[in-house]
Amino acid sequence: MKLKPTRLFLVFLATLFLVNLLQSHFTELLFDEAYYWHYASRLSWGYFDHPPMVALLIKVSGWLFRGELGVRFMSCVLSAGTLVILWNIVEDKRKQDYIPHFFVLVLSMTLLHAYGFFTLPDTPLLFFTAMFLWLYQHFLHKATIPLSIGLGLVMAGLMYSKYHAVLVILCVLASNIRLVLNPHAWLAVAVALFSYFPHLAWLYEHDFVSIRYHLFERPNRAYDFNDFTLGFFINLLAIFGLTFPWIYQSLFKTRSKDRFTRALLFLVYGVLVFFFVSSFQRRVQTQWIIVVSIPMAVIAFRYMLEHPAARTWILRAGVANLVILAYLRVGLIYEPLFPIVFETHGNKEWVQQVQAVAGERPVVFENSYREAPMYAFYSGHPSYSLNNVFYRENQYNIDGTEAQLQGKEVLYIAKRFKEGDMSYTIANGNRYYGKFIEDFESYRELECRVEMPVRTPDEVALLIKVYNPYQQNIPLTKLKFGTAYLNRYKEVKDFSPATVVPADTTTTVLMAKDSTEFYLQLPQPEIQSPSYFRLAISDNGLFWGINSENIKLEAWNP
Repeated sequence: MKLKPTRLFLVFLATLFLVNLLQSHFTELLFDEAYYWHYASRLSWGYFDHPPMVALLIKVSGWLFRGELGVRFMSCVLSAGTLVILWNIVEDKRKQDYIPHFFVLVLSMTLLHAYGFFTLPDTPLLFFTAMFLWLYQHFLHKATIPLSIGLGLVMAGLMYSKYHAVLVILCVLASNIRLVLNPHAWLAVAVALFSYFPHLAWLYEHDFVSIRYHLFERPNRAYDFNDFTLGFFINLLAIFGLTFPWIYQSLFKTRSKDRFTRALLFLVYGVLVFFFVSSFQRRVQTQWIIVVSIPMAVIAFRYMLEHPAARTWILRAGVANLVILAYLRVGLIYEPLFPIVFETHGNKEWVQQVQAVAGERPVVFENSYREAPMYAFYSGHPSYSLNNVFYRENQYNIDGTEAQLQGKEVLYIAKRFKEGDMSYTIANGNRYYGKFIEDFESYRELECRVEMPVRTPDEVALLIKVYNPYQQNIPLTKLKFGTAYLNRYKEVKDFSPATVVPADTTTTVLMAKDSTEFYLQLPQPEIQSPSYFRLAISDNGLFWGINSENIKLEAWNP
């Protein structure tokens, strides 16, 4: 019996939804998913690396289910919603005859496929991009106040998902610059700003920590054509797999025949040009360009409806993609089938090994915002990432997790240890050692600020202020100071202890909720012409922390 088009579409959709639910339940978490699960343990209007939408999705999933499905359920819902929206964006009535072709097309897009069950910031980004385009399509037909409000809420949803969602909004605006004269468009902007204000307030309260990290503090490395620019073009192929020749053919052949098609083209080309230019400065990660999958799905499906040859070849290549992706999906669960050791493999095993030794004691992982939440998720016991000067700051630096461990006996785990009270090896072969600390005490939230300009004599004394955000006074005998030197790419290349003298020689403690002034003697760097330095504090003999932003050295003449 031949199913009616609507029923056939729902059968495909329901089958996919069920498959994603099963995949979600049986696949161990990605490290990033575990990190975002840690986000969700403390709902907030913002987080160190990302806006809060991913945390909200995980929180809602956790209300409904436990385990991995309690992290991923809402991703399954949003991915199904994304496909429904994409289907409705295509207004051509001929689409009813090509429902299988539609599903093959969109599911053969590798990351669009994967984010059907993984919970990452890109998952809501894809959903809200599709919703934004759908509402904008209706807005072009007839602008109304309800549509303006809807567009505003969806724009806020985009920005709550991921910061580079601003590209989606700006590209669509650039495609129809007359929107700046449209009062309904301004109403949408007003609603978006009002809805996004809580996150803006959070950024202000946290000294714009997310913006500073992404724009100024994030480490990089020297330009490498193969890894940066060539890697960008490889990513352009990877996101579409074997269908890429016909997908890009559909893009190059599509003309801007109306304002909505123009918006789709501006969005694709705008994002690709932006990240192509970025590839000359840093490595472009594949997921950064995933947002083009949404307009490309519409463009390619429209093209398939118009061109039988392209329809045939996309179907063939898409089915081949799906066979490969299906094999890999099984491999995510059953390790022997996967071509490489992947991060969804073996996490329960190493967590069990650590927990068998740690018992109910908290576990402190040095420099690992990845292993720390993974351990907490699968063990149900507290964990913490103690970040040092050779690593980077993350959510653990700002969310107060440190306070839960103060004064407790902990198992401290670090890759740099060569021996310890226990050891274990994770799936990728990295070996870690753990040592017990009876009375854990750390002060990673101490903040150093340079008050005097950096000068360039052989020896430079800087006036610095150290702010103590804690509720208790901290004896200076518990602290040591150091200086890390960084190259132009913000990579730490040299580190030396530094001499500090209190500006008030009678000072013996850092007063609670107060700043204390010191004179710090910058040590001579061993590297040639460092570009930045940062100040570090060793608290209670722990390895040096990250206690200042990267401070630019205008010149250095040793």
